[in-house]
Parts: sequence; structure tokens; C-alpha cells
Amino acid sequence: MTVKVFHAELGTAVATGLLGVAGVVGANELGHGWTESGPEAGYFPFYVGLILIGASLWNLVAAFIHHRRAQAHLAAGGEADEPFLDGERARRLGIFIAALLAFVVVTLTMGIYVGSILYITWSAWRQGGYRLPLALGTGAGFAVALYVIFEVIFKIPLLKGPIEPLLGIY
Repeated sequence: MTVKVFHAELGTAVATGLLGVAGVVGANELGHGWTESGPEAGYFPFYVGLILIGASLWNLVAAFIHHRRAQAHLAAGGEADEPFLDGERARRLGIFIAALLAFVVVTLTMGIYVGSILYITWSAWRQGGYRLPLALGTGAGFAVALYVIFEVIFKIPLLKGPIEPLLGIY
């Protein structure tokens, strides 16, 4: 499977445009005007949504212009553009997304500390090429840093899952 740059640009422009539309619709529900006491709750999101829609339309038009020029260049005997995503890159991207989804599931069920240890360890070991003991130390160190920064220094409790009662935290 190969994804061309043109298709990636179209997909990105449409996706960001839809996000802008969602922002505008949500801001309309909140109200985006100006009252005697200042802006309504949807004032800022409304205009950010409009800017996002405008930028997405700009990117969509630019993608079509660039694509037509590339087609003319190719018809004149020029070289084709490099693909945006070839098979190997798609495989690596799929592995990354699967690991990220697994991190979310583990975090929701086992807590942020277990999830981060597993995710950082796996990423450092499999994708970063670190030896397993060093990767495990990096993951554990990251989890300890999360705990110290959020729980100890800022007093912000993070999702601990079932390890909270096991460790007697709180």
C-alpha cells in the first residue's frame, strides 16, 4: 500500500476542516457573541474554528494546484513525486499506533504508572534499539518522575488503577 503526498494533503485538509466545523458548531451552541460582561463562552472557539476552516480550504486548493503542476511535470517527462507513505513506513506507523492504543487501554485499566512503564520500555526497546534492562530502567524512571512531579510536588493525583490500594497510596 502506498499513500501519495496528494492524498495525504487532501485527507489532512478535510480532517482539519471538519475539526474547524465542529468547533464552530459547538461555539454556536455556547454563544459566540459579545455581551455587556464580555465575550460569551464560544467566542474564542468560534473564531479559531473559522481560522481552521479557512486554513484547511487554503491547503485544499494548494494541494490541487500542486497536484496539477506535478501531473503536467510528469506528462512532460519529469520524475514522479516520492510517495508520502510506502509499505514499510505504513507498517511502522501501524506498530506505533497499536502501541499507543495499547498504552491508552493499559492506562485506563491499570493506571498511568503501569501504562507508562510498559509503553516507554517497549518503545525504547523495540523502536529505539535500547537493551531491555536499560529500556526498563528508562520506563521505570519516567514513572517515578511522573509520580514525583505530579503527586508529590504539584499534589495532582493521577490515575493509578488497581495499584493504588496495593501500594497503600492515599
